[in-house]
Amino acid sequence: MTTVRLTTSQALFRFLDNQYINYDGEEIKYVKGIAGIFGHGCVLGIGEALEKIGDDFKFYRVNNEQGAGHLAVGFAKQNNRKQILCATSSVGPGAMNMVTAAATATANRIPALFLPGDIYASRQPDPVLQQVEQEHSHSISSNDAFKSVSKYWDRIVRPEQLMSAAINAMRVLTDPALTGAVTLSLPQDTAAEVYDYPVSFFRKRVHLHQRRPLAPGFAEEIAEIIAKKKKPMMLVGGGTRYSEAWEEVEAFATEFNIPFAETQAGKGIISWDHDFNLGGMGTTGTLASNRLAKDTDCLIAVGTRLNDFHTASKWAYQNPDLTVIGINVNPMDAYKLDSIPVLADAKLALSEIHSSLKKIGYKSAYTDEIAKIKQEWNDEVDRLFAIESQDPMKLAQTKIIGMMNNGGISDDAIVVCASGSLPSDMERIWRPRSKHSYHLEYAYSCMGYEIPGAIGAKLAEPERDVWVLMGDGTYLMYHQEIVMAIQEGIKINIVVVDNGGWQCIDNLQTGQGIPRFGCELRFRNESSKRLDGDYVPIDFAMNGKSYGCDTWSVSNPEQFIAALKEAGKSDKCTVIDVKSVVKSMTDGYETWWRAGTPELSETKAVMEASEVMQKHLAEAKKY
Repeated sequence: MTTVRLTTSQALFRFLDNQYINYDGEEIKYVKGIAGIFGHGCVLGIGEALEKIGDDFKFYRVNNEQGAGHLAVGFAKQNNRKQILCATSSVGPGAMNMVTAAATATANRIPALFLPGDIYASRQPDPVLQQVEQEHSHSISSNDAFKSVSKYWDRIVRPEQLMSAAINAMRVLTDPALTGAVTLSLPQDTAAEVYDYPVSFFRKRVHLHQRRPLAPGFAEEIAEIIAKKKKPMMLVGGGTRYSEAWEEVEAFATEFNIPFAETQAGKGIISWDHDFNLGGMGTTGTLASNRLAKDTDCLIAVGTRLNDFHTASKWAYQNPDLTVIGINVNPMDAYKLDSIPVLADAKLALSEIHSSLKKIGYKSAYTDEIAKIKQEWNDEVDRLFAIESQDPMKLAQTKIIGMMNNGGISDDAIVVCASGSLPSDMERIWRPRSKHSYHLEYAYSCMGYEIPGAIGAKLAEPERDVWVLMGDGTYLMYHQEIVMAIQEGIKINIVVVDNGGWQCIDNLQTGQGIPRFGCELRFRNESSKRLDGDYVPIDFAMNGKSYGCDTWSVSNPEQFIAALKEAGKSDKCTVIDVKSVVKSMTDGYETWWRAGTPELSETKAVMEASEVMQKHLAEAKKY
């Protein structure tokens, strides 16, 4: 056997640099680089290996390890999971900073490889700097925290373990049913130790994207089930996007007169202008989709996790004769809501069921309901986009979105958003007209994803403009990767909608009868001793300027439109600080969301809200 002597780290990156994926006949280099911060535990073993590997495997230096992970998620998501980045860190706090990003990857079913530095496998220097010791087991380190949020986790304590660990990592990363965060924990001594690796380990590997077909005859069975239904509808999820099944969705809807709604991950793969597209579903859904969902007798859930926002906490579907068909490569998702599980690739499944249903000559029983309810919702969106503020120094949040959506930025631009009230508004009222222009992270709704996620999206599609739409709360949590974007010459545009704090959570609180408490960005009031004084004024444009961005502070529609145009022309990163009217977001539209409303309180409004909660709980499906 021919071997080559390498450190564990050198071997790891030589292996990763030779991984490819075959997606429907197109061969694509799979691992494009790594982001992170060097510290003890990764700077020597991993750092030395990266310094020698060559510029094609690029290293991105972030300013917080969480940003490395979010950047990797944004990159893989915008690439439709066809390419990935890795993320690395030092031991201890550096590693722990990445756990949130790993959870974001797994919740969104996005492949990302995490390589946290770890304590010494030999245990000889114990306790090493930043080591968390546990009396009951010295085999536990901070890196064990990744176990709960990783789809595959391994600790490489001997160099020869790398081979099976790396192959298993690729197995999970490239599997559409299993993919998510993969963590290979690298003790700092093991990372630098040498081993005579077989040369064959470093051969070019091409991982085939295998589309799971339907079982023989199953398409006919599903078609017969649908044929007995009068008012079916589809829910289009992220799995539809990653399967690239948008043409199949359009054809299915048009052929059989079936409307479709979207999840956050599924939104934007089909233009809003499609006649059967009703937009978001559920708690943050449109009036159109929510009304039809109440009466549908067959929900065809395609590539969706069926989370509580898109099922309105299992309350959205009220028809007692409802049948749910779960088309998914992931069995866990396919079985949700007591579905008839269709374990197959979305593209293949829809195509085969389409053929079988067409032979039957099926059409749904909808007449003009779809067109009427879509027009009604379009009129409502136009109203929301046109709302004028009574405050001359602020804009309504829905108008801010409308000005961006109606020509303020190009239809082809990628819009990135993740947390707060903005994702709810975006799912309801943003009208995507260009494929993959809608980039929302809402499976984990992670504050701080927006800016590094947008950088990842820009790295994936550098030819497209990228706009970040974020609230003041999430900007305050994570804005430091603007520096990384400037350092790398990666241009992104950031719109900060400043509404004085965390208003969506304030809405949740006050909507359940609890008096306003601690959710707004206010000074402490010396009289009440609470955080209910005046709003804390922050100049976000000045902050962006300090990083080196072109910036604007706007307070009226004319200024905002002018700033959008100037930002689009700038060759730098940009920040637009726009002050928003408090509580000017969307809400309601005949839906519900289960919240942890107290069942006992001295506040009458809380008890009334609890009664409403119990009423809706009785109406919701149990499984």
